[in-house]
Amino acid sequence: MATRSRRRTAWQGRAALLPVLLAGALSLAACGGGTSTTPSQGGQSGPAAKTLVVDASFTLKTADPGRNYEPTGLIIGKALYDTLLTFEGSDVTKPVPSLAESYEQSEDGKTLTLKLRQGATFSDGSPVTADDVVFSLNRVRDMKGNPSFLLDGVEVAKTDESTVTLTSKIANPALPFILPNPALGIVNSKVVKQNGGTEDESDKAENFLNGTSAGSGPYQLESFNAQSQVVLTANPKYWGPKKPTYTKVVLRNVESATQKLNVQRGDSQVALDLSGDQIKTVGADYTTVKTASANVVFLLANRDPAVSKVTDNPKVVEAIRKGVDYQGLLELAGEGSVQAPGVIPTMLLGALPADQAVQRDVEGAKAALAASGVSNPTVKLEYPSDLTLQGLSFQPFAERIQANLKEVGITVELTPAPVATALDNYRNGKEELGLWYWGPDYPDPTDYLVFLPGKTVGLRAGWKAGADKELEALGDKAATTIGDDARKPLYADIQARLNADSPFIPLIQPSQNIVTAPSVTGLQFHPVWTVDVAALGAK
Repeated sequence: MATRSRRRTAWQGRAALLPVLLAGALSLAACGGGTSTTPSQGGQSGPAAKTLVVDASFTLKTADPGRNYEPTGLIIGKALYDTLLTFEGSDVTKPVPSLAESYEQSEDGKTLTLKLRQGATFSDGSPVTADDVVFSLNRVRDMKGNPSFLLDGVEVAKTDESTVTLTSKIANPALPFILPNPALGIVNSKVVKQNGGTEDESDKAENFLNGTSAGSGPYQLESFNAQSQVVLTANPKYWGPKKPTYTKVVLRNVESATQKLNVQRGDSQVALDLSGDQIKTVGADYTTVKTASANVVFLLANRDPAVSKVTDNPKVVEAIRKGVDYQGLLELAGEGSVQAPGVIPTMLLGALPADQAVQRDVEGAKAALAASGVSNPTVKLEYPSDLTLQGLSFQPFAERIQANLKEVGITVELTPAPVATALDNYRNGKEELGLWYWGPDYPDPTDYLVFLPGKTVGLRAGWKAGADKELEALGDKAATTIGDDARKPLYADIQARLNADSPFIPLIQPSQNIVTAPSVTGLQFHPVWTVDVAALGAK
């Protein structure tokens, strides 16, 4: 993202999302012969089934954990590389031990001490050591890949053979919530160094890690193709208490409509990207997860007068904010979607309650437009034309917003562009009005301070440092405050101020719809890595 090493975009955002959607289902020939499913079984398979086929719309570039920061990549990274801390199931309120058996954060929030678990091993049988931890985390931070921002300002040191200390220059209450991110998976430092790995930008281990994994996770990498499919095989030397049920997991790049057909006819057992309408007709025998996703769709109204003489006027933005029909957008998004009350999604600490969400007020919007002094304004709304989010296209939402604002007296010209073009304009702060989304880099409200003046997304909206000094000071305080009880009201205050006067208009959180065949158990949605394939079982 703009001012940091972060490359992930706000439209997930997990941020850059450049999906390659296949026109049809991929052949199962590459899946191996271990699956005992038939179309007549509706995807059911008996306890002897060993292959799990997962269909997803790929957003994938690499299998190297130090460079991996796309949603599909995080699914893969979670399976291949254990992290120091993790989360239990779908609960993101408390990090729990993984490779670290315990952790303790200092009262000032600057030091995090982790005691390493004894007996954890990499897939080659060698032990996971403090040296591996230090190398892995320093490599992510210093080779400046997509996820390097996660450890900005954090020093990693080996205290003794079983203890690692992370020290931040300022209080960093989010650090325990950051460490579970699969990008911070621990690699076998000896193996990675032997194959070009370093702790700086000269690192050349990516090609090696795209061909084989060097982690301690429940799975190993068998094959990797960022455009078509990735095959994982169970790690026979996995150290964890629960061995994976499936000996092979095949992730295939398949468009949303075909995902539904595949899971219904038994060609796959998991479909990750169905829309709210698609999931209604899957069938009662299938296990479904229907919940609001962690992705917040929002409008960006540029405050830079060099970009727009219209949206730089706060009263015009107020008219847009009051003119949008949020309930109408929810109808388009389908069952399970919710209105975003603020930039922080509803499942995270600091989220605003639903009753504080902005409501449509057409007369108030017209009054704000009149007070702006701008007559019959025209604005260009840009959005990615070839991107889907939870199976949804941006086009219907843009058209609905266009119709909503016409009622207020604002003419909206739709300017869809291929995602690469739209993304460049968005990142470079050139969009007058933009339609994007943001998903969590990690499940903590500090990740949303990027919407403030002078921060990553704020700058993309032409909102420079000093534009709202009181809000900026509040953000600085929230970033370093320790304790959830003290943090929660600070983030609520920040979002209330953003809703009252900022370049950003939170719209909706689309539903996250995942389907598994009747034979698959243990399905839980996670806002960072979507699904933990190693936690899936079989009847």
